[in-house]
Parts: sequence; structure tokens; C-alpha cells
Amino acid sequence: MNAQDRMMQKKWGIFNHFLYGSEKGYTDWRGEDPVEIRKMAAEWNEQVDSFDTQKLAETLHEIGCGYYFITVMQGTRFLIAPNAAYTEITGIAPGEACSRRDLIRDIGEALRKYDIDLFLYYTGDGPHFDKTAGPAMGLYEDYEANIRGRVDMRFVKNWAAVLEEYAVRYGTLVKGWWVDGCYESLGYNNELLSVYDAAIKRGNPDALAAFNSGTASYVHPDGDDTPIKWYENEGFTCGEDNDFTYVFKNRFTDGAQNHLLIPFGNYRNGVVSAGWRNTGVRRSKEYVAEYIKKNNAAGAVITVDIFVDCHGNFDPEQVEALRYIGRQL
Repeated sequence: MNAQDRMMQKKWGIFNHFLYGSEKGYTDWRGEDPVEIRKMAAEWNEQVDSFDTQKLAETLHEIGCGYYFITVMQGTRFLIAPNAAYTEITGIAPGEACSRRDLIRDIGEALRKYDIDLFLYYTGDGPHFDKTAGPAMGLYEDYEANIRGRVDMRFVKNWAAVLEEYAVRYGTLVKGWWVDGCYESLGYNNELLSVYDAAIKRGNPDALAAFNSGTASYVHPDGDDTPIKWYENEGFTCGEDNDFTYVFKNRFTDGAQNHLLIPFGNYRNGVVSAGWRNTGVRRSKEYVAEYIKKNNAAGAVITVDIFVDCHGNFDPEQVEALRYIGRQL
């Protein structure tokens, strides 16, 4: 069975945003004072250390999903596992950005006994909020002020070295990668994305990869909602969407396994797109079960973003709904 067949047979999965300061929003982390940064690093390690991977795996097994995504990082200096390449490039000591605990390894081992596949979220814009790590990686020093600053091969090779270390360390334990922030407006193209893809494949030649081009990941320029394939060798479509509405008509888009990532939690202050890592249920369990069934019938796969707190606890309302969905699928 190839990797795309395996993903399709899993039918659906769960996505978990796990970031520094997740309980208050990861953009609240900012600060340049060394004392404050050391305090944040201590908080980050405490957060990572407290995550109960056995509870996570048991709950996912109870729900009945086939795979699980977790964020390695997003925007800040903080990553969920040690990485020597990151330390060497940025000069930031172990434990002050990369956590001391290898949370990726611990999660992967916990999931494996339930035959739940592990996928990882990475980014194409690196630690762009951080005033030390960002420039060291090769991002412009004004990147935060100018979010449309361009990336180049120097940055991509540095950031791919971090990615490759993880990919090689975990090997087949990680089945795929969803790489955010790979926007054409930042300068991304097939040449640059191929560096990331090669880094991933050095760890697991069968690993699937998807590179998020932004709204173009699920909306064509002509207004058609059909997800697109951004990178020429993408294994599955990023398919970032805001609600459970689009239904695929077939399994593949230009050879990429059709896939959508959709938030399950309630809308935030009525804003349709603001739903990542929210509690509550925006659609009934019956509706979502039928929605996933329809997509599965076409050969497509659906990933549901939910709330999981920093200790591995789920939202009870979501668990009840997801348990029902799992039984139906």
C-alpha cells in the first residue's frame, strides 16, 4: 500500500494547534528583554513537559480517527522538540527555543500502539516574529513589519536543515507534513519548495507533503472552491477551509490526494474564518459525519481542527461529537 492509499484508508484525522502561549494566543509571546525571554523559555518547557501523550493517544483511539497532526512551531522561536541545526544556525541554546523534551517522539510512540498515524505541521516563514532567530535564519530583520518580505535560497536551506534533522530523526514514525506559509507572494516556487520536499524525503521517502499557498490552497482565481495542487510533487492538497461545505467529486487533484483541513470549534465573535483551536461545535455531529462520508465516498480525506489544551485535555463537547462521528465512519 502506498502512502496516498494509506492516508485515504484512514478517512479522517484530528489537527491540534500546540504553540507557546496557546491558552492566550501565540502572538502574545513577544518580547526582546533577555530576562523575559528566559521566563518564556521556562514556561515553554513546562508546557511541553506537561503534555500527557498517553491521554492524547487514548482519547484519539476512543474517538476513532485515523491520524493526528500537531504543530512543530508557528512564527515564534519555540519548537516542540530539540534540534541541533536550529541551535547552530540561531545561536540560541538548547531549551531556550527548542524544548528539552522530544514531544514529537513521545507522541509518535504513544500513537503507534493504536495504529494512529502522526503528521506534522511546519511553516515556510520560519521564526519570523523572533528578532534573533528570524534574521539568523535569513529572514529580513523587518519581516514582522513587512509580512510580505521575500524569502530566498539562503533562508530556505537553513530552514530546511532544521526540517531535515527532524525528518531523519523520526523516519517512518512521521507519515506526512503540512507546511504553512509557502506563499507565492513571499517568493515561493517549485525550486524553493523542492528543497523542503527533499529534506522530508531524506527521512521517509514515502512521506506525504503539502505546501500551503494561502487562499489559493482551496480557492481558484476564477472563484471555484476546488482545492488546488501548489507544489508540483505535492502528495496531498493543503485544502485549508473555513467550514464543512465543499464536497469533492474525485480522489485526486493533479495527482495529489484530495484533502481538506477544517476547524470544528465555534466561530469567534461571529467571524467565519476565526475558528482554529476553538472549543464547542460549529456544526452538528450528524451533519459533520455525513459530510465526511460524502468526501470519503469520493476518495477524499478530511482533517478536523479541534481544541486540545496544553496538558492533552480535550473539550468534552467535542469529544462527544467526535466519538459519534468516528462510529459512523
